[in-house]
Amino acid sequence: MTSKITPALRESIEAIVGRDNVFSDPEKAVDYGHDEFSLKEIAHEPDLVAKPRMTEEVAAVLRIANARGIPVTPRGGATGLCGGCVPVRGGIVLSLERMNRVLEVDADNQMAVTEAGVRLSDFARAVEEGGLYFPPHPGDESAMMGGLVATNAGGSRAVKYGTIRNYVRGLEVVTPTGDVLRLGGKLEKSSTGYNLMHLFIGSEGTLGVVTKAVIRLNTKPGIMRSLVVPFAGLEPALETVPLIMKSGVVPLAIEFLEIEPITLTEEHIRKKWPTKLGATHLLIILDAPSEAEMDRLSEAVAAVCLEKGGLNVFIADTPSKQDEVLAIRSKIYDAIKSGTVEILDIAVPRAEVAGHVRKVREVASRYGMWLPTFGHAADGNVHTHIMKARYEDGKMVPVPESDWRGKADRVREELFRDCRERGGVISGEHGIGLVKKPYLSLVLDDRQIELMRGIKRVFDPNGIMNPGKIFD
Repeated sequence: MTSKITPALRESIEAIVGRDNVFSDPEKAVDYGHDEFSLKEIAHEPDLVAKPRMTEEVAAVLRIANARGIPVTPRGGATGLCGGCVPVRGGIVLSLERMNRVLEVDADNQMAVTEAGVRLSDFARAVEEGGLYFPPHPGDESAMMGGLVATNAGGSRAVKYGTIRNYVRGLEVVTPTGDVLRLGGKLEKSSTGYNLMHLFIGSEGTLGVVTKAVIRLNTKPGIMRSLVVPFAGLEPALETVPLIMKSGVVPLAIEFLEIEPITLTEEHIRKKWPTKLGATHLLIILDAPSEAEMDRLSEAVAAVCLEKGGLNVFIADTPSKQDEVLAIRSKIYDAIKSGTVEILDIAVPRAEVAGHVRKVREVASRYGMWLPTFGHAADGNVHTHIMKARYEDGKMVPVPESDWRGKADRVREELFRDCRERGGVISGEHGIGLVKKPYLSLVLDDRQIELMRGIKRVFDPNGIMNPGKIFD
């Protein structure tokens, strides 16, 4: 499929995006050959990197690539964890980093229009300056909006506010053949034909390049409060989550965490978690319009937790306390990254989380591996870390490659099979990309995958768009 990128073809692309925005020298290109997946052996350098500034430039580059059968890999912030933006067949990496403007914050319609290369942190800031609020909060604030759409990113707040899909109201997308589609708009409802917009959300850049998005916004919540509740063991902590949801309280987030990663993160960022009691902690984040309502919600949640065996309830009710708690939660991956092979993001029904984590512990014991596990308990999204290290005396100690290399694939497959038996899926928010591709058939039947292949062929008849991802 790949055609050689000739000097003449390169000149054509330079004429479109500007000579300074096209390069191929290995010292620069190497940074565009990987994402945040820890094993760099999956990296692959592109033959050429192009950085367009406008939708029309994206379309022109794609028309050239499609005519010559050259693979094109769209790239945003490269914060993904499954090889989704790795140019496995070389070709052109189309980096959207220059398409970095928030074009509009429309207070009357509570909508924002953003280009794909805007970073999450910059988007959230622009929205807040406009007096509004973007509820989803995927972990890495350097992620770009186009990538969030392409992976249907989630994050801890999905239990109350949903994933990115719940907020996308319109998209501008360039297809592999260079056609520009403008889908949806500043609309809350549409029953007008097939909803092609939702087909692109979560398609991981395999159907086209997202260049702009219309995002629905909320009014800012009045008050936020974090509760940390330690439990002696895993089961009572996780069994508490459905009881909280049944009580009628819908938290912003309910996270479950093990004490070992918390301890490592405290040391890593020099901040303090409220307590070292117990083995498993729930972090419950609430939002409310008033102090009175916040107190009511907090008391209701605390009562459920204590009845189920919570050892205490620690309240972070000042901005500084909340910042410290949330900083530790958001930096756990950074703290254990050097010892991580892969972060799984299995999603199971909420009531199955405890059973799945028990399976994780059984597998960890059988293989003699440390598999720290935490995640979004209320939406069933479990992050098990397959490690190339062990936890010992409050430290993370590397283990020889011979101790983990042969086990990692078997551990992953066992946990994916357990997820399937519990009615789950192998990715709740990270996507399939390159790394999870061999396991897709564990949770989707052949007919579903073939229908997906058919959709891919309709949009990308020459197979140039982010090839090798999700399925072959």
